[in-house]
Amino acid sequence: MDSARPTGSPGTARTTRAPLTPLRRRLGPVVGLLLLSPICAEYLIGYLEVMGRPVDLLIGLLLLAPLYGTAAVLIREALRRTGRGWPSTLLLSAAFGVIQAGLVDQSLFNPDFVDEPSWDLERLPTAIPALGISADHILDFVVGHVIWSFAAPIAVVESCAPRAAERPWLGRVGIGVMVVLYGLAVLVFLHEHTKHFMASPGQLGAAAASAVALAAAAFLVPRCRAPRRSGWVPAPWLAGSTAVVLMTVHHVLPSSRPGTVSDLLVLVLLGGLVARWSARAQWGRAHALAVGGAALVTNAGLAFMVEPLGEVSYTAKYAANAVLMAGVLALLFWARRRLAGTVAPQDGAERRVDTGVRGEAA
Repeated sequence: MDSARPTGSPGTARTTRAPLTPLRRRLGPVVGLLLLSPICAEYLIGYLEVMGRPVDLLIGLLLLAPLYGTAAVLIREALRRTGRGWPSTLLLSAAFGVIQAGLVDQSLFNPDFVDEPSWDLERLPTAIPALGISADHILDFVVGHVIWSFAAPIAVVESCAPRAAERPWLGRVGIGVMVVLYGLAVLVFLHEHTKHFMASPGQLGAAAASAVALAAAAFLVPRCRAPRRSGWVPAPWLAGSTAVVLMTVHHVLPSSRPGTVSDLLVLVLLGGLVARWSARAQWGRAHALAVGGAALVTNAGLAFMVEPLGEVSYTAKYAANAVLMAGVLALLFWARRRLAGTVAPQDGAERRVDTGVRGEAA
């Protein structure tokens, strides 16, 4: 990204090819995304029974980073190299979400995935017996991956490194390493989750076809071109506040047919607003940080009301929740300071950039 342009819409096309930035400037964001993705995906909402055990949380992070973090990095690389924006981000994240929930851990189809009464209380009201799935779980799991596993971490980490936000972070070797790590993680988690349950061929085929369709749609969406459309965009604080409200409603709506329909409408509204605003010229990286940060704050806040699985000391649980909330606020404050250190373009216009890179062996 041009150091003088704090943009916020992924994938703006460059007119001149630029080499990768030095490895020392790329390594931090890559590691940050590798770690933030699984933290947002599994830890922030505070439902795991290991919430009160710091050592287990750290070990789990090392196991989850190759599954969630590598996917987030690969999604980001694909988007930056093809010059696409937030609609493509959401679609490609949805493809990986379907892969995770439908093919890897198969939580979409496994009626006994969690041995807790709450699992059936959430699943059965919207169950579709003929398909062996629950409409409520589709929204919770796939959308959860879209927002908290991938899109929000990408937005936040890019805001922490604004001068490299529009550029690819990996060369051929780095991408190869991410692909290998992701593949190994998929094999490990697939083996673990299919010891006692395996989805039917029809279910697996439908999940695979859905993932392919979502990924194809992500690359059929037109690339971001400058100048972008004119139109009103809310201030970052208002965009973030709107996202907090809609994401909170998503979490608290009941697991019933009316609740699921309402949830779908809320999520469509949220995705539509982000897609609409991000296509306009006044949308900046501060807006992306506000919306992505809203996702982190929402889950970290609601975690104090979530009952974790298994037996967990409430003292340890609330301590872990408080540490994670403090970490989220500190990260967002630092990201905002980093953005404030960049200078906005004088005319407010986006410059065309080319996502192609040279000398990308690393």
